[in-house]
Amino acid sequence: MNIPIKMIGIATTIFWVFLIAFSVSAAFSAKDIQFNFGDPQTGMTADNELFFSLSIAIANRGFYSIGDFNVTSKASDMNGNEIARGTSFVSIIRPGEEITMFHNITLDINEMLQGDRNYLFNDTDLRIHEAVGLSLATIIPVQASGNFTLSWGAPLYNFVLGNPTYSPYNATHFRVNVPISFENHAFFDLTGSLQLRMYNDRNTRMGDGQTNIETAQHTGYNGNIEFYISIVNAITPGTSPKGHFDVYLFSPLFNYGPWVIPYG
Repeated sequence: MNIPIKMIGIATTIFWVFLIAFSVSAAFSAKDIQFNFGDPQTGMTADNELFFSLSIAIANRGFYSIGDFNVTSKASDMNGNEIARGTSFVSIIRPGEEITMFHNITLDINEMLQGDRNYLFNDTDLRIHEAVGLSLATIIPVQASGNFTLSWGAPLYNFVLGNPTYSPYNATHFRVNVPISFENHAFFDLTGSLQLRMYNDRNTRMGDGQTNIETAQHTGYNGNIEFYISIVNAITPGTSPKGHFDVYLFSPLFNYGPWVIPYG
């Protein structure tokens, strides 16, 4: 499953920054090394983790071998907690040799959300640390590193669950309609299903509803969930009921819930 990216992807941003830092730090000693970057690719692993992959073509135009070429990328939250890491390594690149390596970073969004649900609802910044190293002529170490921040867009930014409205359905049930809205600020499309479980103020479960969502990156969603509740556990028309919803989100990238949202 490929995930489209409308603007410069995380992988491209990371590697251009690291390349600039590397070129400045090792401008003369690495002048005979040429880099070419392929288009960034995104997708999902068999474990439903999001991955970024970038091909790096390295040409050694010098007279000496390059040893221990390595690239490490680490992403952390603003509190310093590591959330993703990727390392790539090539043992030796001989004079006149050209090789292509693939640098991958895997992001477990489920694990991120378990650590901090703010990633789901709030935009924030990630700290990116880049390090590259090699040995010229296999004996002279050259290293460079740099730090920068990268914006994280929340897939459920400004999530709003409106108050339910009720209408008679038959002699035993009411029809319930619950409006939903949010903005997908993430760099991936959000697809899946949203499920509600409705409870009254006595914590009695009254009914369940579900809807499918397909929201492209950087777009908004406005919809509703409709379901039915028994008159026995429901409210009398004209009153102002109170209670809470348990909300669940299921998607190929992550599952989350319940988060509790009161109503009334």
